[in-house]
Amino acid sequence: MVRARVIYNPSAGREQVKRNLVDILQILEEAGYETSAFQTTPEPFSAKKEARRAALAGYDLIVAAGGDGTVSEVISGIAELENRPKVGIIPAGTTNDYAHALKIPRSDLLAAARIIAEGHEIPMDIGKANDTYFMNICAGGFLSDITYEVPTRLKTVFGYLAYLAKGAEKLPSVKPIHMRIEYEEGVFDGMASMYFVALTNTVGGFEPIDPNLLLGDGKFTLFIVKTANIFDILQILGSILRNGKHINHPNVLYTHTSYVKAEARDDQRLMINLDGEYGGDEPTTFINLQQHITIIGNISEFADPIESHEKQANFMKALEELSPDQIEDNSLPYDGI
Repeated sequence: MVRARVIYNPSAGREQVKRNLVDILQILEEAGYETSAFQTTPEPFSAKKEARRAALAGYDLIVAAGGDGTVSEVISGIAELENRPKVGIIPAGTTNDYAHALKIPRSDLLAAARIIAEGHEIPMDIGKANDTYFMNICAGGFLSDITYEVPTRLKTVFGYLAYLAKGAEKLPSVKPIHMRIEYEEGVFDGMASMYFVALTNTVGGFEPIDPNLLLGDGKFTLFIVKTANIFDILQILGSILRNGKHINHPNVLYTHTSYVKAEARDDQRLMINLDGEYGGDEPTTFINLQQHITIIGNISEFADPIESHEKQANFMKALEELSPDQIEDNSLPYDGI
């Protein structure tokens, strides 16, 4: 019999997961899984450690029940392993971006459990930033610290409005940073306020981040915001809500790439945010690990499964051998404030 381990955050969604746990386990049992559950603790990386332990114990499915932080920990916990179980998601957090990208119900935990029971597998890319894995988004520069500056209690009570309030508070202090960002098609070397390296189409409740995105294609979506002008930034954010028109904004560099190398110039600090958590400071190298994780979701549009791990190994080897002079320098002018 196949085995499933449910790793749940007891406080997520105002304790909804805890109250519905018996019914969630029943749905998975009826789908043929021998189920068990683990309640996360205040210990750092509790979900990550349990996910790794469950994978090494031979579980076939790990279900992350909680917010994006729980999902990120579970994926990080199994990412380094050669034999990785499938991952299911029961969203019960503040924004639940990852579940939204995979069309997993976010307001009905039992409906999300039934999606897992149906077993529709989606080969998903994940990112690696230096030595840290991420599943959805990396942000660098100003506003990248919003998610970890908003108090947990405030997020619980006000949800996504808490992020908007914090963002509005910080916008007047946004200043440009001299950045150098390498990607497949060139190099940006100039002034910018922030950049984003995305794996899905939903970030912080905004969508579509990239109307041309294809899940599992081995490419990041890279955005560089080349302005610190508050009115331009608000216009760019508004364009996201108007069906992704931000990709054509003159102060946005938009491209797809399998790797990104980012650093600040002139001794300025450039903080990194990985899936809503502080991820250190630059310099940072981001590598796309194509179809590294199998997620059970509810969508039909994604890249064809890659033939074997050999293709990924060859790509990683080619990337390691890449020299700076092989990258065309297409430095873009700063047309900011």
